[in-house]
Order: sequence, then C-alpha cells, then structure tokens
Amino acid sequence: MISLRKESEKYYQLAITNLQKFIKINSVYDETTISESKPFGEGVSKALAFIADLAEQDGFNVDRCDGYCTEISFGQGPLIAIYAHADVVPVSGDWKFPPFSATIENDIMYGRGTSDDKGPLIASYYAFKMLRDLNLIKNFKVTLVVGGNEERGSKCLDYYFHHLNKPYPEYGFTPDGDFPLIYGEKAIAGYEVVLEKNFDNLLSLEGGVVLNSVIDKAVANLKVLPSNEVISSYCQKNHLRYQIDKQTLTFFGKSSHGSIPQEGINAGLHLIRFIGERFGYDELVKTANNYLDGLGKGMKMDHEAPLLLESTYNVGLISYRDGVLKYQVNYRYGEDVDLDEVIAKLNAMNLGTVSVFSRQQYLLVDPKSKFIKTLLSCYQEETGDKKNLPMAIGGGTYAKESKNTVAFGSHFPGREDHIHDCNEKIHLEDLTSSISIYAKAIYRLGLLATGGKDETKA
Repeated sequence: MISLRKESEKYYQLAITNLQKFIKINSVYDETTISESKPFGEGVSKALAFIADLAEQDGFNVDRCDGYCTEISFGQGPLIAIYAHADVVPVSGDWKFPPFSATIENDIMYGRGTSDDKGPLIASYYAFKMLRDLNLIKNFKVTLVVGGNEERGSKCLDYYFHHLNKPYPEYGFTPDGDFPLIYGEKAIAGYEVVLEKNFDNLLSLEGGVVLNSVIDKAVANLKVLPSNEVISSYCQKNHLRYQIDKQTLTFFGKSSHGSIPQEGINAGLHLIRFIGERFGYDELVKTANNYLDGLGKGMKMDHEAPLLLESTYNVGLISYRDGVLKYQVNYRYGEDVDLDEVIAKLNAMNLGTVSVFSRQQYLLVDPKSKFIKTLLSCYQEETGDKKNLPMAIGGGTYAKESKNTVAFGSHFPGREDHIHDCNEKIHLEDLTSSISIYAKAIYRLGLLATGGKDETKA
C-alpha cells in the first residue's frame, strides 16, 4: 500500500523552488499590453506560459486555450478537475519585502499570489504529478485548469467552457478557499452609484485599485485644507494614517478581502466622510456612514440569510471629478435576497443613481453528499483535524463557473495569510501539507467516479 503523505515529501523542494519562480512573475491584469494572444496582458500571459512550460517538461498534455487558460491533463474516463488561477490582485500598502520577490523568512514565503492562488496551484500541480508518477490515475481523467482572470470576473473560464466547449467534471474543486472545505458561496453583484453634485472645496478624489478589496489609500485635492490638528484628531480616532502635500490630503486605511469589508478600514469612505463633516456636505457624510460598517447597518439594510448568513457591502473603487461622485460596490448576499429589491431601496435614498453591472448566483452543495464527505475525509485523515467543519462563505471562487465543484482549501484554520492585503504570505508547512491532501482528494474522487479500489493507506 502506498502512503501519499510519505511520497509527497519527494516533491516538497520542487514545489518551493517553482513557487518562488512563479511569484516573481507580476501577473496583475494589464490592459496596456493586451493583444489577441494575451487577453489579460503581458504579466498574466507569462504566468500562464510558466505553468504550461513546466507541465510540458514533465510530460503532461497541455492546451494553452488561446491565452485564456492553461489546461494540463492526463488519463481517460470520468473527469476530475482542479481549477486554480495565475492572476493576482494589484499591489498596495507597505510591504515587508518586495511583493514579487518571493522572499522566504522563518519558513514563510512572502509575495503577491503566495496564498491567492499560486501557492495552492503549485501544491495541486505536484499532487497531480505525484499521482501520475505513481500510476494511480486509472480509468479516470484529471485536468488542472489554470485561469488568467479570476480576480476580474473569470472571463477565462467563461471562454474555456462556452467558447472552447470544454466539458464539466464529474467532480471538481478549486484550491482557492478554506479548509476543511466550502459547500456554499454567497451571490455576488457589482453595482455603481453616480451622484452628480458640486462640492466646491473638493477638486478631485481617487481611491481603490480593485473592486473586491477594501480601499487602503485614498487621495483628495482640496481648495482649502483643514488644519493639521483637525486631520490628526480624526485619523487617530479612526485608526488611519494621513499625509499632506500642498493641497493634497491622503488617507491610509487597512485593506481586506471584499468578502469581509468589516475587517478592513476603508480609507476612501473615511476621506469623503471627513471632507463632508468639515465642509458641510451631507451627501458625502451619509454615503460614507451607509457603507463604513461593511454590513449595511448604517443604511438599515443589513440582513442575515438562513444558510449563507450576512450580506456585505464593500466599496472598492471611488472617485470624484468634474462634479460627479462615482463609487463601485462589491455586494455579497444570501440565498433569500432579491437583488432588484435591494437596488430599488438604494435608489430610493436619493444619494445617486444605482446600476448593476455584474451578478453571480449563489452556490450550495448538499453537505451530506458523498462528494462533500469524500473531500472532508481526505482533509481529516491528512491533518487529524475533526474540530473544524465545512462552511459557507462570502468569497466567490471558480466553483461558481463550473459544475459539481466546490472550494477546497488551501487556507488552513487559524492562519492569517493576508490575502488581498500587503505582506501576503504562505507558511511552507501549509504549502507542502497541501500536496498530500490534494493528492488524496483527486485520487478518492476518481475512485468515487469509477468505483475503483483504493491502493493507498491513510
């Protein structure tokens, strides 16, 4: 009988070395370098090519999917699929080490993408490779699909399934969530609010780099600045830092993933509230107060669904210029929410015109199904952790783009990996432990699909 945990040790150094190479590729979406063969820009293209080249060198079948994804495959039969992504969110905040240096200190690797999602991707790749090397992929097929646009709407998988007409799996998972596993994900909508109003002392304002992160830096140009004492008092009270340069005022807050805005400090909202309070702009004060708590309590639109729990509102992008205030909200909500009713209530506040530009339905998989029980047992056998249970989350993953797919790791309970924040990191222990967990999961799902005999030991 084969011990996957013992066998996985042979792949640890390869995983660490290639993850460092992978992290050093800046794979933020770059519209300035988009071309027909590089639909998401130069950096994402390089990252997709890196994993494609690695897989070809290791003898896998590789389809580069017109630059939208890299598909790595092996075997024949019912399909078991893993969906991971090579793109990363933009860099912001103060980093301990350069964000694309992949610096290792005290057995922790720092860098943008270490946890979201290049580290888990590499762990999945070596889990797949180990099973192939051990001749344990029998009578089923495995694909690892690496996308290039997860952070900006998943156009990669849309192209993969609906243009290339790739098949959906018998069972699948994405290593882009939490352990032990996620059986439910909230619905997600993006909406924009446009308020045409002249705030005479405010010349311009800009904050945010991506919709699904809390704004950690916002900059305003003012005709007249409040006193340094007044600014300092507000910032101290609200745990902000600030900077003054002539007529420019910058607030620094704390970033957080857009699914948990209540854990961040939104610099953009604080800046418009501060300006509104100092100069009597009620619309700015009301707008900020509506969203600052992240849960909608400020506008009496907080809600908790039976299964997917509380709604969240993240203002990820905000701007003011030429008498027009615009901001975009990443809204996540449960299974009993009517989005059209929510938008109607927002419009009734008369704080700007609200329009929806994107929406995703919620995801729920029966936690008592054989599929979920199989994944849970893989995690429990490899870690010994039976305390933490499957969960529903506010984050949106590739699981919504596929069928018969859930998020499975690789964030371990109790770890703080600073996803979408500065100093993103992964513990090397977590990276290597994930290899055997994912190998067992791929293998056991293959057996579930085929009724095959288990040739491994716990």
